[in-house]
Amino acid sequence: MKKTASAIWQGGLKDGKGLLSTESGALKQNPYGFNTRFEDTPGTNPEELIGAAHAGCFSMALSMMLGDAGLTPERIDTAAEVTLDKQPDGYAITAVHLVLRAKVPGASAEQFEEIANKAKAGCPVSKVLNAKITLDASLVG
Repeated sequence: MKKTASAIWQGGLKDGKGLLSTESGALKQNPYGFNTRFEDTPGTNPEELIGAAHAGCFSMALSMMLGDAGLTPERIDTAAEVTLDKQPDGYAITAVHLVLRAKVPGASAEQFEEIANKAKAGCPVSKVLNAKITLDASLVG
């Protein structure tokens, strides 16, 4: 299976502007630029898209692994905080912190934490990132 996305960029780094699109149409010529990435201007940027991809992938992997354990989640709520740090050779995504709150009837805290950690390590987006990935997982009533 292959999925595609594209970017068009025009201009220099600080004064240029870009458009992001995805095969599905979920993003269709969404604007991005230096100001949406490194300043506080509203708009998208690659790091938030990686965060969304990671939160979505992790949530699906967790759902699958809970199902394999005979558990059906009522709700999985995952946020991903992506850290972009300046390095000597440029910028790098150095960390992703996942915050998970889930309602899983019948799951013990220990069982839930074990499965959540397996999902963190096993989701395809986690596997592709060269970053420290941490997880704060909690069951909610």
